[in-house]
Amino acid sequence: MKKLFLENLGLKIAAVLLSIVLWIFVTSRGQLEIFIDVPLEFKNILSGLEVVNHSVKTVSLNIKGQERLINNLKSSDIKVYVDLNKTKKGENIYHITRADIKLPHGIIVSSINPPSVKVITEETKIKTVKVIPFIIGEIQKGFYLKSVDVSPQSVEVEGIKSEIGKINNIKTEPLDISGISETFTQNVKLDLSGRNIRTNIGEVKVKVVIE
Repeated sequence: MKKLFLENLGLKIAAVLLSIVLWIFVTSRGQLEIFIDVPLEFKNILSGLEVVNHSVKTVSLNIKGQERLINNLKSSDIKVYVDLNKTKKGENIYHITRADIKLPHGIIVSSINPPSVKVITEETKIKTVKVIPFIIGEIQKGFYLKSVDVSPQSVEVEGIKSEIGKINNIKTEPLDISGISETFTQNVKLDLSGRNIRTNIGEVKVKVVIE
């Protein structure tokens, strides 16, 4: 048996090496490697906390796979998540690993840049504030504006504690009454522009009484 194994040993080793080389050649043939920027997403944020800032918005991935798979790749096929289920108030550093990346089958990640992200969180606060209708323009001559009523008169606003603390009221978007000569009611959206806040309702009903 030993003699049989050692017989033509050099040829056998050469055959094995050739097989390995051929296997590498075949499996690597048609491979494509590219860099792609993927938006960073957060999940499992704890109740009572809110992300106020993070050091990067996108992550650059070096991915590799069959040319056919890479060419058919859609931006929505790749996701990079940061799991915030253990986040604490303040500054947090998260390392991004391959386990945080969702990829189609057959595609692998060679590198991740940056390898970590700094996430700053703050407490969430809810507050009830008064709604103020924002009226612009002038009604038709010969008439006068008797009253402006809004329903509901107050709404709940939610956001980071430092910002909510500065808010005592919230205006509606502009309601133009130019040339109006009769009472009317209209739904008007709340003006949230420039503020990182949310409200329990998106619009209110404004009644303009003209006599």
